[in-house]
Amino acid sequence: MKKISGILLFAAAMLTVNNVSADEAAIKKALGDFIPGAQVDSIKPSEIKGLFEVIAGGNIFYASEDGRYLLQGQLFDAVEKKNITEGKLASVRKLALDKVGEKNMIIFKPATSKHVVSVFTDIDCGYCRKLHSEIDQYMAQGITVRYLFFPRAGKGSESYSKAVSVWCAADKQKALTDAKKGDSLESKTCDNPVDQHMALGEAFGMSGTPMIVTEKGNILPGYVPAAQLAKILTNE
Repeated sequence: MKKISGILLFAAAMLTVNNVSADEAAIKKALGDFIPGAQVDSIKPSEIKGLFEVIAGGNIFYASEDGRYLLQGQLFDAVEKKNITEGKLASVRKLALDKVGEKNMIIFKPATSKHVVSVFTDIDCGYCRKLHSEIDQYMAQGITVRYLFFPRAGKGSESYSKAVSVWCAADKQKALTDAKKGDSLESKTCDNPVDQHMALGEAFGMSGTPMIVTEKGNILPGYVPAAQLAKILTNE
């Protein structure tokens, strides 16, 4: 309650400020100091006067015009009864995935694709393996599956090394399928996007794997059977 009250008081204070403009350099520096490596994509006025919406990677922050005060949380419209932040986050996630690009994903695509999902996966995660064991069912539903890696044990772990080896294999699809079955992999290293995938997953608020991101940018946490996923995507 104290945390919510503090946010509301801050927002109320911002309402009294008129005709302010953002010091973009200061906001970028503040966010970079607060979250090392954060890359700011855009800064623009939010729905609250004096408070600026900052899009960085796959996330949204709110900042005072001088960058001293930063907020991360949900902004609601009490009149319209809607979550403004979550509504925008879907578009932010989609843009972030577009920036990664399909060249940096492992893709299983049916002959006729009706839908596209991006799946953050851990090679050693049980439900990730279950999802991939049914990859033909997803493709039969016309769902293209784009894989990104998120080894939950972290960088330097065995799961991380497996992800790198899969990416560096001559046949990435086969290597991923073999790894998901528990088959041994030839250890390989090369330039790879695994760290980029992990950073994006964290920005998306990763809480477990698999994490499915729909073509509209909405998140479905955990395993979803193919037929159920097709219904969700059709009605999205």
